[in-house]
Amino acid sequence: MPRRTAPLVATILIAGAAGCSTLNEMLAPLKPARQAPVLVARDLKQPINRSFFILDAPDQALVGEPQVVFTDADNTLSDLAREYGLGYDELVAANPDVDPWLPGANTPVLLPTQYLLPDAPREGIVLNIASKRLFYFPPLAEGQPRQVITYPIGIGRVGWETPLGEANVIAKARDPHWYTRLSVRQEHAEMGDPLPSIVPPGPDNPLGRFVLKLDLPGYLIHGTNQPYGVGMRVSHGCVRLYPENIEALYPMIDLGVPVRIVNQPYLAGWHGGELFVESHAPLEDDEVAREDRVSELLESVGDAVGRATLDAVRAVLTDARGVPIRVSQHDNAEVLARARLVENTVEPDPDMPTLAEVRELLDTPLPEEETPESNE
Repeated sequence: MPRRTAPLVATILIAGAAGCSTLNEMLAPLKPARQAPVLVARDLKQPINRSFFILDAPDQALVGEPQVVFTDADNTLSDLAREYGLGYDELVAANPDVDPWLPGANTPVLLPTQYLLPDAPREGIVLNIASKRLFYFPPLAEGQPRQVITYPIGIGRVGWETPLGEANVIAKARDPHWYTRLSVRQEHAEMGDPLPSIVPPGPDNPLGRFVLKLDLPGYLIHGTNQPYGVGMRVSHGCVRLYPENIEALYPMIDLGVPVRIVNQPYLAGWHGGELFVESHAPLEDDEVAREDRVSELLESVGDAVGRATLDAVRAVLTDARGVPIRVSQHDNAEVLARARLVENTVEPDPDMPTLAEVRELLDTPLPEEETPESNE
């Protein structure tokens, strides 16, 4: 339930409205320049389901719906990310002109809650490290439509990359122990935070309460006791989820479920007869050159479109906001024009770290978790 009574009607005058300069900047078109649309008054709606989507067709490429929420004075983008099922980095990328720590009261924030599905078989778990998202395709039940569940993830930081490739889930554990390597204990000791060689289950365990072990030696999908790092490059290669997300995913995953780890910063797909393109900033240590990735995407859609459309695709790819853009319009304004205006449902968390603590957490590489057979 919302922690405050949201106004039933919100009127946004995007073009020329006093106090809307931040939104005007956020809507700056890619090219060519065009006037941002005026959004008429609409009732604020309940947010869409943050993680669960039904595919109306087996080859459906696009799921979800972009949303806009209006901040309270004490909100941060970190608060909004967790509330609406997003990672910190993807929310910042979608709102480059919003101060992530002090967005201010009644600031419109675009929630990038629409996704193009990765180019991978639709079975088991697919991890797109470029978008920092997990996609799980449950087994298809007889007479039921195909479904997809998606969660933001934390991935390996530079020098500790999450590996690409195929794997399977080979073990599961509740309330695991954390076996710390000597190098990690030395790191903590130098920071004045000595660690034991084994950390038992509990609030100090970085693995959280649930672990899925992969047959990639040393790599896990797990929870965390530091949820404000989810959606960022913070680990030594393992994949982190918010505690509530791994708790929901854990019972759905059987041993043997396939896991595919891909790196796809540029995605394209058709929906309702329209071509959509989603662009993420390539990882700084990506071994594939950006130009090669752009060429690959253009080649994949080139047979179905003309030169003008390919130019529009190039334009979308220059602005990596992680939001599917309708190529026929190829600007950020079109996303806001079709966004769902939703109530702010962020509730105060008495256990949440202070703003200073969260900033320190997000600005500092985190020591990472280990298991006896883990790289971390």
